[in-house]
Amino acid sequence: MDERIVRTVEFAGGHVFSVVVHDLLKEPVDCIVNAANGMLAHGGGVAAAIAKAAGPLLVEESNAFVVKNGPVPVGEAVVTTAGNLTFKGVIHAVGPRMGEGDEERKLVDALNAAFLRAHEKGWSSLSFPGISSGIFSVPPAICARAYARAVDTFFENCPGSPLKTIRLCLFEGPLLEVVKIELGVIK
Repeated sequence: MDERIVRTVEFAGGHVFSVVVHDLLKEPVDCIVNAANGMLAHGGGVAAAIAKAAGPLLVEESNAFVVKNGPVPVGEAVVTTAGNLTFKGVIHAVGPRMGEGDEERKLVDALNAAFLRAHEKGWSSLSFPGISSGIFSVPPAICARAYARAVDTFFENCPGSPLKTIRLCLFEGPLLEVVKIELGVIK
């Protein structure tokens, strides 16, 4: 699948946010974000695809993290190896489930935690999938607002960050259509 850039927004300091239609596992970035659960179990969706492609080291590292530290709280993110993937690492962001309350803020927190992990590692580019929009059932409109707010907040709060490029990587579908509306691509 060739990438298709849907929208690019430029920020001060040479920071760029792009929405792309592409395969997350083929993104031209330093790291990718996994839509994780607190137990870092990679049983389905994006998490399963990442784990399968990365191989057993990612799963072993995830399991070891949870044994040592306990579950990752909603709104937080942790880094593991990328295993067999070409990335420098995989950042596991734990977004909210619908019904927890304050889903938009929690999703912004999870993404900002992921961006901060990349910043701390000195990585210059990151791509994230739709987080909380799948089995966690957060409505597309809430997700789209949270994704845009998270990027805006991060670039505003970390103007000198080495993380210069953030990409939202989606497939065609309802979430992408709502993101297009949120970012003014379509009315």
